[in-house]
Amino acid sequence: MDQVLGQVLRNAVWERLDMLTDLANRADAQSLVSVARSELPRLTEAWRAMLKMHEPDERGDCPTCSTRWHRCKAPCSVWQVAHEHLVAGGLAPQQQASADSRLQGRRKSPVPAQGRPAPAPTAAETTGRHALVNPRRAVTA
Repeated sequence: MDQVLGQVLRNAVWERLDMLTDLANRADAQSLVSVARSELPRLTEAWRAMLKMHEPDERGDCPTCSTRWHRCKAPCSVWQVAHEHLVAGGLAPQQQASADSRLQGRRKSPVPAQGRPAPAPTAAETTGRHALVNPRRAVTA
């Protein structure tokens, strides 16, 4: 039951992101202002809540990404992705474009693999609208 609920939650989030992307790409200026006023505060609060869970502890480890047997030093992959998308990507789009052209033919991964293979998707992750999107991997814009 937890897998089904998890897939329902993931699909709902992916669909909401798809809807916001569609609005950003197709809406008129007045609609964009309205959406920005309602959605930007929600999105920034979501980022803040997620990043707060990944704040380093007194040893400099991410308490959310660390396990009993493997400590994850800060900045963890969540902070790296946040910086890439919220800071680096926003300030230096020309640098990102040139980096993308160098990586032609290869898929750029915003999160380092850290030497661990990705687990195989569960049955719940291979069905539904976003079945081709692996929720365990970050998605680049």
